[in-house]
Amino acid sequence: MPQKRPDSGEKKEMGYDDVLLHLGEFGRYQKRIYFLLCLPTISCAFHKLAGVFLQAKVNHRCLLPYEFANATYPLPPERINMTLPWDSATKSWSSCSRLDTNFTEEYFNARVPANRTVPCQNWVYDPTKYVSSAVTEFDLVCNDAWLRATADALFMVGVLLGSIGFGDLSDRYGRRPIFFISLVLQVAVGLLASVAPEYVSFMIARMVIGATTSGVFLVAYVIAMEMVGPNKRLFAGVVCQFFFTAGYILTALIAYFIDDWRMLQVALSLPGIVFISFVPESARWLLSQGRAEEAKQLIIKAAKENKVTVPEEVLEGLLPPVDKEEIKSTESTKEMKPSLLDLMRHPNLRKKALNIFFNWFVNSGTYYGLSWNTSNLGGNDYLNFFISGAVEIPAYSFLLLTLNRWGRKSILCGCMLVGGVSLLLTLAVPYDMPWLLITFAMIGKLAITASYGTVYVFSAEQFPTVIRNVALGASSTCARVGGILAPYVNLLADYWQPLPLLIFGVLALTAGLFSLLLPETLDKKLPDTIEEGENFGKVNIEANEVNGEGEGEGNLTKMYQ
Repeated sequence: MPQKRPDSGEKKEMGYDDVLLHLGEFGRYQKRIYFLLCLPTISCAFHKLAGVFLQAKVNHRCLLPYEFANATYPLPPERINMTLPWDSATKSWSSCSRLDTNFTEEYFNARVPANRTVPCQNWVYDPTKYVSSAVTEFDLVCNDAWLRATADALFMVGVLLGSIGFGDLSDRYGRRPIFFISLVLQVAVGLLASVAPEYVSFMIARMVIGATTSGVFLVAYVIAMEMVGPNKRLFAGVVCQFFFTAGYILTALIAYFIDDWRMLQVALSLPGIVFISFVPESARWLLSQGRAEEAKQLIIKAAKENKVTVPEEVLEGLLPPVDKEEIKSTESTKEMKPSLLDLMRHPNLRKKALNIFFNWFVNSGTYYGLSWNTSNLGGNDYLNFFISGAVEIPAYSFLLLTLNRWGRKSILCGCMLVGGVSLLLTLAVPYDMPWLLITFAMIGKLAITASYGTVYVFSAEQFPTVIRNVALGASSTCARVGGILAPYVNLLADYWQPLPLLIFGVLALTAGLFSLLLPETLDKKLPDTIEEGENFGKVNIEANEVNGEGEGEGNLTKMYQ
């Protein structure tokens, strides 16, 4: 009896997948819509990563009392030690304080530096690398440097709020209208951010943009997963990330040629207009809302473009039961009302859940931390950022080739351990070898990208069906918290350059070791009930009792259901 309800839900969902087998799991129609859905993820990448250049760190020093506002950044060599104190932490002349004295000719001729310092009141910026930045316009340096990190943190707060708000709206009102509204809002607010008169309004605009990236990316991802067949979902899910990576790489190229930060914001926002496309509603969502006839017409239209015919008896056999099953599913959900408390009440589920939450927190924090930290590595900022994006291509390719062969656990653990060790090795790099530090950092970025992609699939397969969506929502929240804290970790590079990499490395290494405690899910029957979830992975449970064989690819099917 405990297995009866999950089985009936499985039949209903596989019934729609049977239609996809007639329609084609990834036919011409699905490929066209999938491409249109993936394009806006490029724009999402622009906005998520643009902060590196919009708020680029610029070399600066105090504006000295005897200098005019248009003073140039370089100081005569003979005057540097007479005007600025030495900062032993950064191994350079201080950029936030100056010597406290009257800078008279007698003082300079005496060649004896003053022994007192005072904080800078105004600054002179080096235009060699960045001609314009929000940092230089709003003086976001020294004691106000935390505001630079706060803008990125608020962006991730927006991502969190957007995933909750737009996710709920897309369930209520449909995928298509929310996708379109999110994309239009993203373009509009992106353009408004380019004319922000002061930094507070710029940060608020960035937070709203962050929310729209969730509306665009999340909804596009869901539509894509709902319209392709079960055997193509891993491919479709990973390939979507390649478009994000393309946006990542293009951000560096666009920033290289546009040196004014306001114009850069415009340039990164306007492509969203090109990406606005009218995609059809999700047939699965239409069915869940009882709009069977609309879903039927959509399937017929797709079949026509795919040059196939879906038998009428299949359509008629599918559509009516869906409504009944949805009613049963709704009634069942009302009775059970699973919540996060159910995860915490059971010891094995609690251990797995906390472990998974920590892994999401670390993967997200480290991924975005490394992505935003490229200007702290030394060398060419644009090249560093470009390479940081390019390494994602082999990372996602690796997942496509190995995720269903080697298992989720070994890949998640292995990638996080490799990433953690690589980041910790940066501590051993001599100060005059920035290329080696960049190499280790990029190996770490490649590994974390692969582990971040893996944790999506692996964690979804750990939770029982009755609470999977709730648990994944909590996991996503933990990930957003990691992203919110990442900019502040990067800020520590102002005090010691390797410190952010040290923190990310320790976290990745720790999370990788903890992932060893999770059970493997490849080719295992996924748990449906709380009881099965509690027993899943226990060493004293027989394999054929919970961990049935022969459903490897089906794991992904259930994940997206």
